[in-house]
Amino acid sequence: MKKAASTLLTAALAATTLLSCAKDDDRKQNTYVLVHGAWQAPYVWDEVRDDLSRKGNKVVVVELPGHGKDTTPTYTLSLDIYRDKVIKELSAVEGPVILVGHSMGGMVVTAVAETVPARIRKLVYIGAFVPQSGQALAEISDPDSQLGPSLIPSQDQLTIDVKKEDLASLFIADGSAQAKQLVLDNYRAEPAIPFTTKVTLTEAHFGTVDKVYIKTLQDKVISPGLQDKMITAAGIGTIYTVNTSHSPFLSQPHQVAELLLKSAQ
Repeated sequence: MKKAASTLLTAALAATTLLSCAKDDDRKQNTYVLVHGAWQAPYVWDEVRDDLSRKGNKVVVVELPGHGKDTTPTYTLSLDIYRDKVIKELSAVEGPVILVGHSMGGMVVTAVAETVPARIRKLVYIGAFVPQSGQALAEISDPDSQLGPSLIPSQDQLTIDVKKEDLASLFIADGSAQAKQLVLDNYRAEPAIPFTTKVTLTEAHFGTVDKVYIKTLQDKVISPGLQDKMITAAGIGTIYTVNTSHSPFLSQPHQVAELLLKSAQ
């Protein structure tokens, strides 16, 4: 009788422990919303998304209008349109999210954070622009960037191309041949108007969001020097680094996924 009671007690304790562990695991699950940058599209996040999903997280990859397979007319686009697309994606998920922006996507997630700060648990920038209030992307000066000489504006000023021969070396110099080809195969000219949209930021909204910056130390597009200036101006205290060029999610996706998991803690 005593043995049976002891067995039942042991089983009950084991079940309680398992339930507690399950609850702990649930608390560790997060929703990540990933926003790509200029001249890129959702495909860049594929491996990072898979890593995060395998850890039990929900992952939403945003396709900005005018990118990837989206056919929104270029002349209708603005940073506000990008912002609203991300907010629409946020409205489809429950609870605060970890919102991640790369490059030009940093402008987008910043505008989102100003508009719906309560929906964002962490705001993560990866080699991204962090504007000050009143700035447009086109107004953020980076004398050490190597991108400028490779840019080709269209005659109607609605799009901007990057010289094909420079694309891989600028965006993914440290990537495999396969990753470089992926960038070339998925390339589209970038809508130009959103580069001129200014953001208005306030301490009461954007200022309340917890921020993380992942620096890209070998970046030729957004120089490490500019990244440091933007980090300081925005008062970002949590900083990680990846020793990569501008597209770490393609050259070192597993490291990026680990840093995103770390950022959520």
